[in-house]
This record gives sequence, C-alpha cells and structure tokens, in this order.
Amino acid sequence: MEIKPIHTEADYRATLREVSGLIDLDPEPATPEGDRLDILATLVQAYEAKHYPIDPPDPIEAIKFRMDQEGLTVKDLEPIIGPSHRVYEVLNRTRPLTLHMIRRLHSRLHIPAEVLIHQSKEVVIA
Repeated sequence: MEIKPIHTEADYRATLREVSGLIDLDPEPATPEGDRLDILATLVQAYEAKHYPIDPPDPIEAIKFRMDQEGLTVKDLEPIIGPSHRVYEVLNRTRPLTLHMIRRLHSRLHIPAEVLIHQSKEVVIA
C-alpha cells in the first residue's frame, strides 16, 4: 500500500478520485481497502484544512439556525438571553452578545463557543 502526501492540486484531485472509487466499493473497516480509504480521507481532510479553510459561521446566524432546528421561539430564548426585547435586539444585531449570554447559549443550545465569540457580520450599536 503506497500512499504519498498531497502536495499539489493535481495530487489532490487524483486522491479525490481514488477516495470516490473506494467509497463506491464500501469496504469493511480493518481491511486493506478500508484502511486505504481511512488514510486517504485523512490526507484529503488535512489538505483541505490547509488550502480551503472555512470561516466559522456568523454567531447570529448560528443562533437562528439552532432556533430553526429545534423549533425555538423568542420566548424560548428569554431564559438564555434575557427579556424578549433583548432577544430581538441580539437577533437584529443592535445588541452584541455578552460573555454571560455566550456561556448560556453554549451550555443550553450546544452552539460551539468558538462560533459565538466570533465577530458578528454587522453589529449595529445604537
């Protein structure tokens, strides 16, 4: 099993083709094909992380996404953020998240803290 690092975009595309072929085979874990797929997928992931980094999502969009996922309303966020007017201010980007809000959003809604502390797109503080 000869496996080489991914150095160039051509190497990357060739590795993706091989990974795709292995996925189509659906190999069992701990078989030569399964091990090869696991190693190649790890190499692809490392190459993509280095060459195609993904910015964290906007914190407000992450909150709205979680609300949508779990069917939450503004009223449901009151114990986490504060009175409904404050929830609306946060969601409308006129009030920034505080450390206390971030901690509660992280612990109760399981939104990663790294996402919540990231600068929001457009915080409009009046």
